[in-house]
Amino acid sequence: MERKIYLDNASTTYVSNEVLNEMIPCFNTIYGNAGSLHSFGRDAVAIIDRARDRVKDAINASKANEIYFTSGGTEADNWAILGVARANVNKGKHIITSKIEHHAVLHACQQLEKEGFEVTYLPVDENGLVSLPDLLHAIRKDTTLISIMTVNNEVGTIQNIKAIAKIAHDYGIYFHTDAVQAIGHVKMDVQDMEIDLMSMSSHKIHGPKGVGALYIKNGVRIDNITYGGQDQERGKRAGTENVPGIAGFGKAIEIAVRNQLVNNRKLKNIRDYFLEKLKEKVEFFQINGHPHQKSNAILNISFYGIEGESVMMLLDLAGICVSTASACTSKSLLPSHVLQAMGVPDEIAQGSIRISFGTNISKSDVDYVVDEIQKVVAKLRAISPIQPGRLN
Repeated sequence: MERKIYLDNASTTYVSNEVLNEMIPCFNTIYGNAGSLHSFGRDAVAIIDRARDRVKDAINASKANEIYFTSGGTEADNWAILGVARANVNKGKHIITSKIEHHAVLHACQQLEKEGFEVTYLPVDENGLVSLPDLLHAIRKDTTLISIMTVNNEVGTIQNIKAIAKIAHDYGIYFHTDAVQAIGHVKMDVQDMEIDLMSMSSHKIHGPKGVGALYIKNGVRIDNITYGGQDQERGKRAGTENVPGIAGFGKAIEIAVRNQLVNNRKLKNIRDYFLEKLKEKVEFFQINGHPHQKSNAILNISFYGIEGESVMMLLDLAGICVSTASACTSKSLLPSHVLQAMGVPDEIAQGSIRISFGTNISKSDVDYVVDEIQKVVAKLRAISPIQPGRLN
């Protein structure tokens, strides 16, 4: 049987058995519409309420009614950016974000620019960190929202979210963070971190696709971006509730937070072992992202003198699944906007792959992957017109 090793967990994860078991009754036993007043509908509402409590507890929200279920992280990001900006237009039309955000944030900001808003896109340093002095310099009297992601989805760098949120509040500005890649890897306490809005997604933490949530602190002024339902999600988000998905997400986030410490240790051990073996067998590569302040699950590697897409495709033939960037942009031939913002030259950025580990990866798997990377890199460099040189 062909060996298959999945190293694209930042793109999506498998649904765990515990989560699947939580969902199955919602398909064929408790299948009522949560908007219905009869017993089937009330049973569905009870499942949603339980999931809402689980999400609340996982992020230490003050109340369960601060959790709003969405179709995923993209909708949550869109809602946070568009909803807050439009609801607070009387105060100002200036938004601050960073150049390395997920496109769900960047494209929402571009839409606001079409509507007459101004957006400041903060630069990052060579490690992918936003500068606090740069943030302070960008703040204006008409700034209404700051949105900075917690963990970057391509290089894994972790931002100084608590400090950024405090700065925002010192100036009376709402703060939103995209925590899609953070849940299960970084402790997210919305009260301690002073977060006003936070986006989450289920399928990054062994839950189902098509469901996520937006945490909205009580008192935050935000407009709806979907219309059609009077009562769904307390009148804030129209659409029949995805009861199976919501049930699965609730269970998945409960498990992810419960096992976070143990899983982080496993991921760090696997990542460190991988790097040790890679350095033994492959020359002329660099690791992109912060050397210490980063997720244990994400590793972005640039191999000098070759194309990352070619590395990815040849590894796929060997049964190894990696990516070249975010899953939402991996089909683009353009260099990663994240690596460009970090100052990585295009010729090096083009040679990048993203490896995102899961806790089910063994040292034997790592040995196989490194051996195959060694073969692939050697094969591609043999036909490359660019001679590799040692990188700083």
